[in-house]
Amino acid sequence: MRFAAPEDFRVEEVPLFAPSGEGEHTYVHVEKVGRTTEEVARALARAAGVRPRDVGYAGRKDRFAVATQWLSVPGLVPELATQLALPGCKVLAAVRHTHKLRTGQLAGNRFDLLLRGVARAVAEEASAKLAELVARGLSNRFGGQRFGRDGDNAEQGRRVMLGEQRVRDRRQARFLASAYQARVFNAVLANRTGALDRLETGDVAVVHASGGLFHIEAAALEQPRADRFEISATGPIFGNRSEEPRGEPGERERALFEAHGVAEALAAARGLRLRGGRRALRVQPMEASAVQVAEGLRLRFVLPPGSYATVLVDELLGPEPIPSA
Repeated sequence: MRFAAPEDFRVEEVPLFAPSGEGEHTYVHVEKVGRTTEEVARALARAAGVRPRDVGYAGRKDRFAVATQWLSVPGLVPELATQLALPGCKVLAAVRHTHKLRTGQLAGNRFDLLLRGVARAVAEEASAKLAELVARGLSNRFGGQRFGRDGDNAEQGRRVMLGEQRVRDRRQARFLASAYQARVFNAVLANRTGALDRLETGDVAVVHASGGLFHIEAAALEQPRADRFEISATGPIFGNRSEEPRGEPGERERALFEAHGVAEALAAARGLRLRGGRRALRVQPMEASAVQVAEGLRLRFVLPPGSYATVLVDELLGPEPIPSA
């Protein structure tokens, strides 16, 4: 294991906005260790006497980490929130706000990682690779933790959509379905014919500054914008309203949809709102540094919402070896 203790993996949620100080919801800023975001949400729900689904958060944070993030709880008095004793979790602040915190409402995540036992030569090579990732982009694939401890979240999500597996909790059902979406995205990304910083005619591209999408009519004309990291090609988060690429990128995407049974799953899904969307194939690490220390290699960087620090580590050091039985 690359991280010997939770303190070796620190992640700080960068909020999209500050709570206003008024409203029916209380935004609770927590630091958690050895707890999932869902576990913290359930503990806050019990303390407030509300349903777990009424507790909001912008994103899930790693369990094996020291992680800080905001959660929203309706009807919880801020002064009482700051006095709560939650297992594996410390309340740092509590401020009122007008509405529930929704998934995706964050500016990004700031990481501080200590990779122990990394040799000097490997650390120097990793530093050079990090500079290249900043310039050309990091693969935006979903990390292994997205698919669960046993790696079967995506398959469970497919069965949930087909009605072959029942999940009583709606949030959990959506989570499993989104793992299925993530598996398909990763397959499309892995099937990309060229480097991630190169555009193809027919791509659906995203403008990083605004999130706007448009079709690439002539890759050569738009490539300078990609070189400046203004735009990037995207892959599918499949759903009922997802923009489709054209030409060869579209053909490859449709073939993978068929291979993964996407049409059948969408047709059978009941009670799940899967509008779909597009996800950038690459992201740009910000505030990135790699420094050799006595214990090994310390990495610091900021990633956009939904991107995985473990993917960056794998890009720098290679995939972590699977322990032998």
